[in-house]
Amino acid sequence: MQQEKRYSQLTEHELRQEIAKLREQARKAEQLGMVNEFAVLERKVLMAQAYLLNPDSFIPGEIYELEGDPGQYFKIEYLNGVFAWGYRLKGDGKEEAVPISILKGLKKESI
Repeated sequence: MQQEKRYSQLTEHELRQEIAKLREQARKAEQLGMVNEFAVLERKVLMAQAYLLNPDSFIPGEIYELEGDPGQYFKIEYLNGVFAWGYRLKGDGKEEAVPISILKGLKKESI
């Protein structure tokens, strides 16, 4: 049995192939009404996409909108790999980690 590589070990081309494969699987799961399977596959897509981004593009102390969650904002305290650690504005104040692929940069006048 071939051992799967971690996303961090894949090339950009391999990551893009994996994302396409996962999106196709998610589409099929959605069509079949497999809600939980669909959610898992969507999260895998977000994780793979995070490895296509440069963590240096995300700045601790800055505020980003959360993709797919309009009106929710996240302030980065620090980065660890492809995860941004911080907290949601208007949240419960608990520190959490999110993949950088769900962070959208803000225009200064947005907030």
